[in-house]
Amino acid sequence: MKKIQVVLAEDQAMVRGALAALLETEPDIAVCASAANGREALTAIAKQKPDVLVTDIEMPEMTGLTLAGEVQSRFPETKVVILTTFARPGYLRRALDSGAKGYLLKDCPSAELADAVRRVHRGLRVIDPGLAAEAWDSGPDPLTERERQILWRAGEGKSSSEIAEELHLSEGTVRNYLSEAISKLGASNRVEAARLARAKGWL
Repeated sequence: MKKIQVVLAEDQAMVRGALAALLETEPDIAVCASAANGREALTAIAKQKPDVLVTDIEMPEMTGLTLAGEVQSRFPETKVVILTTFARPGYLRRALDSGAKGYLLKDCPSAELADAVRRVHRGLRVIDPGLAAEAWDSGPDPLTERERQILWRAGEGKSSSEIAEELHLSEGTVRNYLSEAISKLGASNRVEAARLARAKGWL
């Protein structure tokens, strides 16, 4: 029997090892590679051509959401399962928009992960039911991708000039994007806007 080949992307080494050990106990699943960030995972996927990618969201260098979009574009035969701590409706919506087929929380029973890998491999979708209901009620993400990029950096404490240099924009353009994002979120400043957007999973 050919085993389902899985690549794991998780920045915490202990968690990554535990997930690999958990999946390797299943007779029909094999972990062919593990990665500590999204860029390493892309390299591993290009080399291994796995059936399924299981990835965290918040990782250095490339988030799991960006990774899911890259995999959808470059390796559409690889199905993506997001496994995260964060029960944020915005993350779920962005994950689905990025082509992810599964979205599980890390506090779910361990048997559900292996079951999710099998189901997405068969072409099914696996979403945490409580989070799906919450996402249905939460409304759409109001931010554009550029507003998200700029607000995320502002939330990390970067100045408008630093953001402008990093994204190759003028400072005035950065301020305009920030003003628009702050207005959309009903916030009083960039810090509050970033906090509100992060809580919704829009950053």
